[in-house]
This record gives sequence, C-alpha cells and structure tokens, in this order.
Amino acid sequence: MDKTLELLKLAKEGNQDAKEQLVTENLGLVWAVARRFVGRGYELEDLYQIGCIGLMKCIDKFDLSYDVKLSTYAVPMISGEIKRFLRDDGMIKISRTLKETAYKVKRAREEIVNQTGVEPKLEELSRLLKIDVEEIVASLEANAEVESIHKTIYQNDGNDIYLLDKIAAEEDEKETVLDRMVVEELIDQLDEVEQQIIRMRYFENRTQMEIAGLIGISQVQVSRIEKRSLLKMRRHY
Repeated sequence: MDKTLELLKLAKEGNQDAKEQLVTENLGLVWAVARRFVGRGYELEDLYQIGCIGLMKCIDKFDLSYDVKLSTYAVPMISGEIKRFLRDDGMIKISRTLKETAYKVKRAREEIVNQTGVEPKLEELSRLLKIDVEEIVASLEANAEVESIHKTIYQNDGNDIYLLDKIAAEEDEKETVLDRMVVEELIDQLDEVEQQIIRMRYFENRTQMEIAGLIGISQVQVSRIEKRSLLKMRRHY
C-alpha cells in the first residue's frame, strides 16, 4: 500500500501519530497556498496557521476511495479555509498590485469580448498581459472594495437600497466570469469528441439522445463519454 494511503488509513482509525506525520509532510503545500494570499492585510504566518487548519480538515474528510492524491485534494481545502477566514474577518485589505492587475485583466477582457464576442481564456489573458494565471485568479477574487454593507447606493421616494442588497448579485457575477474561464480551460484538456459532447450537454442543454443522433453514435456511448469527460475535468481541476 502507498505510504500516504497507509498513513491516511491509520489516521482515520484515530492514530494521532499518523495524522501528525501527514501534516508534517504537507506543510510545504500549506506555505505554497498561503503565499497566494499575501498582500491582503495579514502576515504570512497568520495565513499559514489558518491553512494548517484546512490541511487537518482535509485529512479528516479524505475518502480513501478518491482517485486523487492527498495533495490534489488538499489545495482547494487549504485555499478555502483561508478564503473563509478573510471573508469572515470582514476587513480584507487588497494590495495595490492586485488592484492594478485586476484593472488590467478587466480592460483586456472587455477589449477581447468587444472585438471577438468570445470570452477570453485565462491562458490567453496570461499571455497577453504577461501575468501568471495564478496572479490573475487571485486579483479577480480579491478585487472587491470594502465598504459598509449599509451604505445607501440608491434612494427613491424614501426607500433606500443599501450595498447589502447588491452584494450577492455582484459576487455571483464575478464568480460566473471566473468559473466560465476555468471551465473553458478544463474543456480544452478533452479530445474533440469529448469537447463536442460536453458543450452540447451543458452549454446547449441537449439530451443524450439528441447528441447521439447528431454525431452518429448510440445514447449509451454518449453517456459513457460524458462520464469519462467529467472525470477528466475533475482530475485536471
């Protein structure tokens, strides 16, 4: 049995020594993720400590049947724990560099969409702006002005609309843009037939039977290819 899987199994059974060893062996991963959030008003050491909590949660929740490495599963767990800390703290400070990057990304994205009518991919923006993909993602996630949620943004006939009323919609819009870019990157990892089926199923809302008729294969084959494609996308993610 793989050493990591063996330690995970022991940790699941309550062996604290095994859990501590897993944590120790993955501390470098916590540092790597924590560094992505530097410049938001907190010391790297503080972010690292929060990231360690995410790592421990990852070990506790890891299912031995997962067909992924612990490190692959740990990255989003560690990142998610740090993001929750920043959001719950309510005083996220964004560095000037991140703000400038977000502005450049926004301008570049708007120009590409206006010229081509197509949403640019992260890699395309990265090449155009000569900025790492990770930095682009971080700037998009971080670029939100911190204001009182009770700030009045519209007033009519004595009825005030507060910033609180707009936050959810704006956050959803930003998440949608970022998610769309990430999904496009994942689809690019598929072969031509897989891309075709995923786009028809999830962008055109076609049934498996409709797709089968259009590309000349059986519904069972469409189902198998769809499942295989989604698994590939999950692994790449």
